[in-house]
Amino acid sequence: MPRARRKRPRKATRVPRSNATLPEFDRGAVPEGLVTRRALRDMGLSPGDNTGPVAILRCRLCATRPAWSCRHPTRGFLLRIDLAKPKRVPTLAQELALDHAMAARSTCSRCSRRYDYCLPLRTVGCCDPCARGYEPTPGTYVLTTTPVTHRLAA
Repeated sequence: MPRARRKRPRKATRVPRSNATLPEFDRGAVPEGLVTRRALRDMGLSPGDNTGPVAILRCRLCATRPAWSCRHPTRGFLLRIDLAKPKRVPTLAQELALDHAMAARSTCSRCSRRYDYCLPLRTVGCCDPCARGYEPTPGTYVLTTTPVTHRLAA
């Protein structure tokens, strides 16, 4: 039996905080008006006119080392809220095109059932019940005999 691989620890380069290119803030000490990309998404905003990060959100490990700059992969980048814009809302035609694309990925070519998940069409070529020869659970698919003209996901 092969041995399990050991994960390599993430390396952090030590740079004095005075030489850091962007200002750094510890968690809980971020000034008003700066948030991460994930927080922008939760607020329904996109980065908009932000050309790049304004500051760095230090990781928890670096919070105990105030003299060093955070260079860990777990650090976060802070963006300005005032430059953010509302998320774009897709048009009905865009949603219809996305629904057609998802229908192609989730419809079995043998039984014409549309599943709630994407099928392995490249490797298997059909749904799992067709490949293995059993009857699927009725709640996992929608039986389509004719092409659907309008069934949007949203």
